[in-house]
Amino acid sequence: MPDPDAANAIVPANASPTWEEVEAELGQLVADLHGTPLSLPAADDAAWDAVEQELGDLVGDFQDLQDDYNYRRAQEALGGLVQRLNLTTREQAGVEEALQNLKGLIDKLENTVIHIAAFGLVGRGKSSLLNALMGQEVFITGPTHGVTQVVEGSAWEVSQEPLTEGTPDLLRASLKSLGQSRIELIDTPGLDEVAGADRAALARRIAEQVDLILFVVAGDITRVEYEALQALRQASKPMLLVFNKVDQYPEADRQVIYETLRDRRLQDLISPDEIVMAAASPLAVQAMAQPDGETTYQTVRGQPQVDDLKLKILDILHREGKALVALNTLMYAEGVSGEILARKRQICDRIADDTIWNATQIKAVAVALNPITVADLVGGTVIDVMLILNLSRLYGLPMTRPAALKLLKQIALGLGGITVSELVITLGLSSLKGLLGVSAVATGGLAIAPYIPVAIAQGGVAGLATYGIGQITKTYLTNGATWGPDGPRAVVSSILDSLDEASILNRIKAELRAKISAP
Repeated sequence: MPDPDAANAIVPANASPTWEEVEAELGQLVADLHGTPLSLPAADDAAWDAVEQELGDLVGDFQDLQDDYNYRRAQEALGGLVQRLNLTTREQAGVEEALQNLKGLIDKLENTVIHIAAFGLVGRGKSSLLNALMGQEVFITGPTHGVTQVVEGSAWEVSQEPLTEGTPDLLRASLKSLGQSRIELIDTPGLDEVAGADRAALARRIAEQVDLILFVVAGDITRVEYEALQALRQASKPMLLVFNKVDQYPEADRQVIYETLRDRRLQDLISPDEIVMAAASPLAVQAMAQPDGETTYQTVRGQPQVDDLKLKILDILHREGKALVALNTLMYAEGVSGEILARKRQICDRIADDTIWNATQIKAVAVALNPITVADLVGGTVIDVMLILNLSRLYGLPMTRPAALKLLKQIALGLGGITVSELVITLGLSSLKGLLGVSAVATGGLAIAPYIPVAIAQGGVAGLATYGIGQITKTYLTNGATWGPDGPRAVVSSILDSLDEASILNRIKAELRAKISAP
């Protein structure tokens, strides 16, 4: 039977247990419980309650440590991701916004920033709802949209973020300090202020960045709201459907609308527990006594009724808190980094294609102008090796000359019949070209006319081979300097099948003819 004093001493009152201490103490407690009879005397009920309490506390501490551990791992993963991008100045062009978003994600994790965004049509009370949650008039309400109101002495910092042209700005209110974390409330443009395609893109863009979505309606849901709700659900974020302005409905009507929102139409998108009623800026009739003794009545703003919504938000943040922020941040970071890497690949591919074509032209010209067969082969190999070395540096996988030569041999084996045909044609045309070159000298240039077509044909074939080698090398490096499970022959075959050899050869010959024929 566990000792009550020992149980009460498991976690000191003012100390946070370490991961190892929690594991050891939890294991000891479980061992003690296994040795405890299932039926305890009444006198030990208090001790048993103490043990249960300690077990609950330890499980809570264990979960907190697990959340902290996962949170730190998320920070490390995001930091490593940013370092691995390693973008040049040229590669940064066009992805400035994505890079800024990544920096914002790092700040989000370092400061435990929790983003809560409100979505809804114009007039549904999004701004009023956020003001009620903050306890201050921070966001402008009424017919004016996209305007920032400066609140004197407010604990909230308000900023504007421009969106697409013709769309009201996104408004952010950030609570300067909340212990070791920060809350940012985001007021989005009305869904009916944005065109259909832009509306879906805006909803997706904002939903990816936030941790909790408040979807605000003021009655039965419309088709536009239903479609927006579907789009937001794709982000897989916690969401609350807020039925606002309930004060404007009689109790019976209010309940009918509430039950309608909870019916089967929305159950695939939102559960009944995620639907909350609120009155962010309720209207109340107030009696006013006049000096003449008459009583007049006027409509005034009452106290916001958002307690249920606050409790729901706090419950989500308490239950999922750091884990929610870490998960959402990494999910969004994955998308942003994917966008940046895609841009980086596009730039690398464009530079690689230019590099391959330049090498193709150099080899074609060198082979066409050189009448010596052995020199053709040796010089061509040097050009191919230099091409592989340049591509390896471009893709951040620099090779040595021996490694590049080894890769060229692997590609040559994979090329199979093409290298054989290139060799036969090169040897045959080179011999013929050599004879014509000698004849041209002997005849005072009369044999130069037949020499040029033969040189162009030979140079074209050699250039085509280099072009294929370059494309194969590019694929090899793009895959992380691996051939994949099917090996080099399969990769080479696939790339060769995708090449339009006739078109490439004609282009090489045309440019080669222009260079050789130039005075």
